Amino acid sequence: MKFPRCSGILLHFTSLPGRLGIGDLGPCAYEFADFLFAAGQKLWQVLPLNPTGYGDSPYQCFSAFAGNPLLVSLERLRDQGLLQASDLAQSPLFPEDFVDYGPVIEFRMASLGRAAQVFFADGSRADHAAFDRFCESASPWLDDYALFMACKDEHHGTIWTSWTHRFGIETRMP
Repeated sequence: MKFPRCSGILLHFTSLPGRLGIGDLGPCAYEFADFLFAAGQKLWQVLPLNPTGYGDSPYQCFSAFAGNPLLVSLERLRDQGLLQASDLAQSPLFPEDFVDYGPVIEFRMASLGRAAQVFFADGSRADHAAFDRFCESASPWLDDYALFMACKDEHHGTIWTSWTHRFGIETRMP
């Protein structure tokens, strides 16, 4: 198969500008795609978009299937009524030239938690049906991933080989 010559860029979404600590799939991503199109670029290659693990590397993912929640646009959640403008106004002052993952994760995960509460309390019937369809179609991996991440959270983010079950069974590796 022959491919015509073309050009493009390698740029991860996290490298896009974002006033909320990290680039995401929000307005800046769409503006950048429009810029690439206007510049005649044909390709936009990104690094893996999965939830990052140790060292916040896109190559150390906790799931091969799940998306990285840090890439969810909080601005779009605000526009959809799942967050308030005041939720975003309370963001810390993040550095503009690098991602400080600790504060970014803390702020964004808390914001996503608030958006989830609003969604489950007040989401439309159509949105809830779409969510249920997603959960059903993703069930081959979603249930295990959710359980793993809940256990990881319960164990304060430590590596799974150091977890102790509540039933007294050690999971520590020898």
